[in-house]
Amino acid sequence: MSPMFKQWMAVAIAACGMFLLPSAHAEKKLTSVGMTVGVLGNPFFSSLAKGATDEARKLGGPDVKVTVLAHNWDVSKQVSQIENFIASKVDMIVLDPADPKALTPVLAKARAAGITVVALDDASEGVQYTIMADSVAAGRNSCEYLAKEIGNKGNVILVSGPPVTTVFDRINGCKEALAKHPDIKILSDDQDAKGTREGALQVTQDLLTRFPKVDAIYNINDQCAIGSLLAVKQARRTGIILTSVDGSPEAVSEIKKPHSIFVASSAQDPNEMGRNAVEVGFGIMNGKAPAQTLVLMPTPVITKENASTYVGWKPL
Repeated sequence: MSPMFKQWMAVAIAACGMFLLPSAHAEKKLTSVGMTVGVLGNPFFSSLAKGATDEARKLGGPDVKVTVLAHNWDVSKQVSQIENFIASKVDMIVLDPADPKALTPVLAKARAAGITVVALDDASEGVQYTIMADSVAAGRNSCEYLAKEIGNKGNVILVSGPPVTTVFDRINGCKEALAKHPDIKILSDDQDAKGTREGALQVTQDLLTRFPKVDAIYNINDQCAIGSLLAVKQARRTGIILTSVDGSPEAVSEIKKPHSIFVASSAQDPNEMGRNAVEVGFGIMNGKAPAQTLVLMPTPVITKENASTYVGWKPL
């Protein structure tokens, strides 16, 4: 990551679980972690899992059992996964919630069983700690750049995603940025592409058919942006630019191409997010409450101008 991003990260992480209250108890050993996240086919979630797994083994040794499951935005599936973690008596549950409210009963059950529960990437009721990107800022940053690139005027499509807080915030942040420019018209902002490139390909194809004049497309993540990029190419449409959120290796590689229409992505650091969630969760296990229970990570925009200085995500 860039030096500036590292500085922002240091401030964000210092504000969260690094200032832990002392515990008078002997340290508990970390032996097992259950993790449930969105879609493991998405490199973002794979990187979350890698960071969490690496930190768990750093804290508990190579024999720590880390079970990582994908809920694929199915709430009932995630509830079942958490129930199984409870039955297995894991020490800690790390989750990216499929629904911030529907999980409350099962998370209460987990905590009643003495299991530490932490969230990442999105907030959820009933957890003891959450680390996530500042998704409003991510959407705002991405769409401020988008607006500048189209001269603060034109027709824009917002490709949305699953009905979770992170997605709502990214859409609202984008709309906040675009609202400053009365000559920008939002053609669509409510089509759920499921957070996948396949979903975005279909949604974008439909919207390009529906709207003959489009100047820019904002996507809620890089996987969707790659799908939208393919749809634009297949439709042989010109004069369209794309921005998104994640700062993934694939997106940055595309942004670096001189003539690519993919021009910017607000960056996240999923590996650090996963690592920090387990680190702070381990502190909570041992009676050390974090100074803040919600930490928002920075989301600087990666563009063609600065992509060469952006180190990006750690390899899987």
